[in-house]
Amino acid sequence: MKSDDGLSSMKIIRRILAVFILLAIILVASVFASKNDLNYITIKFSDDTQISVVTTKITVKDILEENNIVLLADEQVVPSLDSVINASKTIEISKITDKPVVVAEEETNVATEQILGNYVTVKEMIITEQVEIPFETVTKDVSQSGTETQDQVIQEGENGLKEIKYKVRYEDDVEVNRTVIEETILKEPVDKIIQISTKIVSRSNSYRVSSAVSLSSVVEGATPTVTTLNVSAYTSAPPWYSTTATGARASSWYTVAAGPGVPFGTVIYIPYFASQPNGGWFVVEDRGGAITNSKLDVYMDTEAECTVFGRRNLECYIYY
Repeated sequence: MKSDDGLSSMKIIRRILAVFILLAIILVASVFASKNDLNYITIKFSDDTQISVVTTKITVKDILEENNIVLLADEQVVPSLDSVINASKTIEISKITDKPVVVAEEETNVATEQILGNYVTVKEMIITEQVEIPFETVTKDVSQSGTETQDQVIQEGENGLKEIKYKVRYEDDVEVNRTVIEETILKEPVDKIIQISTKIVSRSNSYRVSSAVSLSSVVEGATPTVTTLNVSAYTSAPPWYSTTATGARASSWYTVAAGPGVPFGTVIYIPYFASQPNGGWFVVEDRGGAITNSKLDVYMDTEAECTVFGRRNLECYIYY
């Protein structure tokens, strides 16, 4: 038989074991409960860095303060400072922009159209265009002071052409910027040239420039058009005289008939006749049925002179 002292010792040991087991159960339950209250949070910064923290805090503000994180004046946080961290375990800090950063929480149902509406589609393209280069108008005044003048287009203007290569930026299919990359001249423009010259009117014999010196002085300083024309001669049989298309009487070594493209009163110098009384200077006063813009007909006194001269290709200086 066991003594009463032995039985008492066994009871004490059993009670102590029971207390230890109870304490262990309480400790395990406490640790388990503590783990369930912990939050594992990822914090993303505006410079694309991030950290992971473990906390028992549940609001964004408390979590940031616990980790000594301070928002700058140009920064914003999503979710907001007062938000409670639940399903979403991410706090995002970003720079303040024109369009807010939208972070959809797992439990929030955000429409696809709403998400896409917060993004801008940017596109850049290289395009090439051909653009006309406008011609310029140049006026040359070769008239004498105080005289009646006339305008003559001696060269028609013509636009040029250039090719321009651009880099074009589009945002949501709207052009927002265009930069010239390269320009290439495909065709140079041609200036339009207008010459203002002294108007020579020859309606009758009462208005005549009587000498080669006088004719040359009329066009002094002017720039002639130099060309080769087919030159012939004509006359009228005595005792009649020829009345020109201007109404003036034809004069030898003065009057020439020209095509319709050469205005009446135009002064023409023909070096071939430089030794003649007129020094080679003539005035357009007449037209002829067979006279074109590439021909001239010089008035002479006699038919014999016309026959001797015949027809020749001569260099002519035309002062329009």
